[in-house]
Parts: sequence; C-alpha cells; structure tokens
Amino acid sequence: MPFARTWRGMQQPAPAASAASPIPPQPVHGTSRAALTLGALGVVFGDIGTSPLYALQATLDPRYHLSESITDLYGIVSLIFWAFVFVVTVKYVFIVMRCDNRGEGGSLALYALINRELGNAVPKRLLLVGAVFATSLFFADAMLTPAISVISAVEGLGVVSSAFKPWIVWIALAILIGLFAIQRHGTERVGRLFGPVMLVYFTTIAAMGIYHIAQTPAVLTALNPIWMVGYFTAHPLFAFLSLGAIVYAITGTEALYADMGHFGRVPITIAWLAVCLPALMLNYMGQAAMLLRHPEFVDNPFFHMVSPQLTIPLLVIATLATIIASQAVISGAFSVTQQAIQLGFMPRLRILHTSSQARGQIYVPAINWLLAAMVAVLVVGFQASAAMLPAYGLAVVGTMLITTLMQYVVVFRIWRGPVWRGAMGFVIFITIDLVLLASGAAKLFEGAWFPILVGLVIFTLLTTWSTGRRLMRESLQEDSIPLSVFIASTATSVHRVRGTSVFLSASPTTLPAALLHNLKHNQVLHERVVLLTVQVEDVPQIDPAVRAEFHAEGQGFFRTVLHYGFMEDVDIPRDLAAAATQAGATFEPLHTSYFLGRQKLIASCAVPGMALWREHLFAWMLKLSESAMDFFKLPTNRVVELGSQLRI
Repeated sequence: MPFARTWRGMQQPAPAASAASPIPPQPVHGTSRAALTLGALGVVFGDIGTSPLYALQATLDPRYHLSESITDLYGIVSLIFWAFVFVVTVKYVFIVMRCDNRGEGGSLALYALINRELGNAVPKRLLLVGAVFATSLFFADAMLTPAISVISAVEGLGVVSSAFKPWIVWIALAILIGLFAIQRHGTERVGRLFGPVMLVYFTTIAAMGIYHIAQTPAVLTALNPIWMVGYFTAHPLFAFLSLGAIVYAITGTEALYADMGHFGRVPITIAWLAVCLPALMLNYMGQAAMLLRHPEFVDNPFFHMVSPQLTIPLLVIATLATIIASQAVISGAFSVTQQAIQLGFMPRLRILHTSSQARGQIYVPAINWLLAAMVAVLVVGFQASAAMLPAYGLAVVGTMLITTLMQYVVVFRIWRGPVWRGAMGFVIFITIDLVLLASGAAKLFEGAWFPILVGLVIFTLLTTWSTGRRLMRESLQEDSIPLSVFIASTATSVHRVRGTSVFLSASPTTLPAALLHNLKHNQVLHERVVLLTVQVEDVPQIDPAVRAEFHAEGQGFFRTVLHYGFMEDVDIPRDLAAAATQAGATFEPLHTSYFLGRQKLIASCAVPGMALWREHLFAWMLKLSESAMDFFKLPTNRVVELGSQLRI
C-alpha cells in the first residue's frame, strides 16, 4: 500500500500556510498592461462611467431649489471635480488600492488582511461587523445599480419621442431579464467586448463635452474650488442637501478596490487617470455649458447634448454601457458570494464555473435569480431613475465610510507612517464621508431606507450563519474525545476492513462525530482512517506546494489539513490525489470512502446560544445549504452520510 506507507512516513507536517507562502493572485499570464487597462475600462469603470446619464440632472431636481445659473452649475461641476480628486483619486487610487490582501480587494479581503497582520491587537469584533455590513451594503448596491443604470439609458427614448414614455419601464425590464438570463452561459466571450465598447463610450461622452465647452469655454473655470464656496454661500441648506446627489457621480468607486485582483493596481490607475477622469469631467462641463445656453434641456441634459439625428446612436451606446455596468456588479456579487462562503459567512451555495481558463468566471444561480427578482421589483416599483436615485447614494457612502475606517487601521497599525500625515488624511476623508452620509440621510423617507433595510436583512443573515456555525462547532466539540485517547482505547480492538475512509472534521484537534456514529452502527473501521479538515486562510490563494499537511497518528490514523485561500474552490479528491502524487504515492479513489456528518438542528431555548428566532433562521439556512458532497466535489458513489440531531 504505497499510499499508506507514504502517509505513515510523514511524521512532520508540511509547512503551514503563512503570510509569506501563498501565491498572490495575478492577472492572466502574458497579458499586456495595455490589454489589462482596456479590460479595466470595461469591468471596473462601467458604473462610475455611466453616472453622467443622471448625476448632474439629479442635482438640478426641483427639490433642491437650484437653477441653471452660473453660480449653481459651476458650483456643482466644481464639487464633482473635487470629489473625483479627493475621493476617487487620492483616497481610492493612491491609498485604498495599496491596502490589498495579496492583490485582492474588498471589505472582507481587507478584514482578512488586518486579521492576519494584527490578530488580537485590534478590535476584531468591531472590524468584522464593519466588513460584514459593508458587504451587505454591496449586495444592496448590486440590486440598485442594474435597475437605475439601464432605466436611465432607456429613458433616452423619451427624448426621441414622447410616445415611448409609457414603454420605458417594460423595455428596461426586458433588457434586465435578458441580462440575468444569459448569466448561466458565462461572460468570457462577451467580456472581450466590454473594454472596446466602454472605450467608444468614454470617447463619445468626451467628444460631446468638448463640443459644448468650445461654445462656452468659460466653463473650464468651474474647476476652481472658489465656485464651491460661492455655491454654498448662495444657498447653504440646499447646497448641503444637493451633496446627496453629487454622490451619484462617484458611485462605482468601490469597484476600483473590489476588482483589483482581476487587473492589478497599475492598469486600474492608468485607466482612471488617462481615460475615465478626463472623459467624465469633459462631459460634466459640457452639460453645464449647454444648460447655460439651453436651460430648457434640464429634464435630460445628457441626451440633449447631441442633435436629434444622433440621439438613437447615443442611446444604443449608452444602453450598452449600462448593461456592461450592470454585468460588472452582477459578476462582483458572484465573487463576493464565493468569498463570503469560504470565510464562513454564508451557507454553501451551488457555484458553477463558466470558463475553463479564467478562475474568476463563476455563476451562482441562487444569487443571480435573487438579484433578478429584486431588480424587477425596483424597476416596477420606482418606475423612473429620478425616483430611484435617493435610494442609490446611501449604500455607496456607507460602504465608503466603512472602507475609510478600515483603511486607516492599515495606515496607522501596519504601515506605521508619520502619524501627522495619517491623521490629516483620516480627518479629511472621514469628514467628507460623514458630510455625504448626512446629506444622503436627509432622503431617508424618499427611498434611502431601501439600502439600509436590505443591508440590515443581509447583515442579519450573514451574522446568524457565522454565529450558528460557531455554536455548532462548540456543541460538537463538547461531545468529542481526543484522538490519542480513542486510538489507545478503541482502535486496536475494532475490526478493520480494507480500504481508506476519509472523515471530514470541522476541527483539526477533535474526533469527528461521523466517525463515532459509524463505529456505533457499523462496528468496523477501515485500515486507513483519514481525519480531514478544510481550512480557509486569510489570503486569496494558497501555494499548491503547501496546501496539504499530514500527521501520522499511528494505528493507521492520519490527520490531514487542506489549506485554501478565500478565492479558491475546494476540491478534496483532486487535492488529496495531488498531495499523494507530490509525495510519490498513489491515490486510490475506488478504494476510498468519504464519511460526512449531517446535523439536524433543533431550535431550543434550553441551551444558551442565539435568540430562538435566529436559531430557527439558522436551521432554515442549514436546510438550504448545498450538500457537502457537492460543495467539496466528492464522488457521489463513494459518500456515506450519517445524520444526527443537535441543539445549540
């Protein structure tokens, strides 16, 4: 039995995954920086790139009592420009994107970085709450972005002819349903077109802006921050309230950080500074210049920037851009879901890979159709982009605020740069976030309640699952016995049969309940017993060379730990076979049986734990969870499930 001999010979474990050993995720090998920059245009900047369709129009909503005067228009453009400078460029491009976790970004990845580097030296519970709530707000944003982006583009049909207005909602709904329906086919081929289409879009909106700036070149002075002062001096209250609409210009900024692992920091930075920022500002200044001459176009300034003959082509380009923006956030929701499952915040869900080459191309059916249903409800319920906008900004600002707080844990505790410089940046960015949050909160009863409600619901689900899993592990460990005691007292007196049995264990230090149940009912053990623990580390990927560690415990018992990054798929048979091959052994899948424990949870007030309603919620989520056999990719004809009842 070469496999058994090899495992017995491994008295020392392989090096555990450490901060230095895992391989950071890298873009596709051989991909040029120009290609990555073009790809970033399509995936990363779809959301923020489509903001000119509605952002300036939203600030001139009658509720703010602003006008198409030089003071107001120049003040709005100045605010947008300096929001781009401080929030997008300085904060995200130059600071936040440097807070990467082996190349990956996002709230959970940032928490994992802090947890790995600082451990108990920081208030982990508070940071974890922030990271989970930011993730919850991201899902709310993933519902709002497709709805508002697509409907704002389709509203351009109303500029072509008023006869289209009754059909705008249904056309937008048809586009969105089609978008969600094609997700199961994957976006690898379509993704190749994203960058070129967005490049055409950014070139188009820049040309539109240049045309109108040429007719009113004085609008270039709007970049002077003095116009912001005049804007707030003219009407302080309404200027403050309008900040909630200024936020729409920077929606999608979090994508710069979340999508780092796909393209890298440098290509995203180049795409922003060389293409996106100039094109967006040219378009915003062009809209302001046009409104100074034609204030009657305030109902939809973006589509009025071109002549009627060009409205249809512009509508097509804008619709494609909004579909790309929607696709990017949907794909992001799939990635965040996978990350949350691996880190233990969501139950196991079915994850399908849509590409044999690109690891990040995944499809999560449950999340896809849940998002589709919520997007449809939003479109039918709000009917117009203007009605939906108040709900949009608060989720974005909430996520930005949490990111600011977490990023400065990295700045102060990990980077340890000059305190005065870090403190100055912290004060500036936290002030901006709080002011924007306060302005957005003024629209609480106009729709801003929606992302808060969705965020709280998802936060409750994520924390209930995480807490329930912890309580389950603690309950199972209470009834467990040490492996050394079991081997000394039982292993030698039990009948042994040929083959290998693999028992999945939640803890690498205790005996799995499935083994005890198997022994109780079948009264036999295999000649080789592998106690296997899957351990997800605080890094995106693990070096395959250090994925597996083995401990020979004697009497044919082996304790094995498979390490995975939080962006990797778990495939137990594949990685056990690879580990055996590296050790010069042969893995025999036809002589290996996998034993799984399946617990039926009984909610009870008798055992201290969660509130009774949360225990019922956790039990419901446990039933919806995908089976461990499918999730760990175990062969269906080699799996034995042993059930038990459990109170927490």
